[in-house]
Amino acid sequence: MKVVHQRYVAYSDAHYAGNLVDGAYSLKLFGDAGTHLAIIGDGHESLFAGYSSVEFLAPIRGGDVIEAEARLASKGNRSRTVEFELRIICRSLDETGRAEVLAEPIIATRARGTGVVPADAIRNRS
Repeated sequence: MKVVHQRYVAYSDAHYAGNLVDGAYSLKLFGDAGTHLAIIGDGHESLFAGYSSVEFLAPIRGGDVIEAEARLASKGNRSRTVEFELRIICRSLDETGRAEVLAEPIIATRARGTGVVPADAIRNRS
């Protein structure tokens, strides 16, 4: 089971030289996609316990179009291990508004984390 969220990265989201967006931007989108995944899978937003790994692999820039994927990796009684990947699918060419759809997405961020469903919110309990 997986969900994918796509969005345009506004130039106003860039905070650093070179039109770079901070790493927390990826994590915020992972939170949104992870919540969506939890709602589909368990009918509850769940509570995110933490990341076991985060890798920043390529820069995200204002003007990019990105997609954040959350995929269920494993399911315990209440815990859900989720793998995340953020890909750049379109890249701004310059500040005039010109951009291109990338032939191959650029993987910008990968992460793995655990969400927990409250005991009283688990579907199909016995």
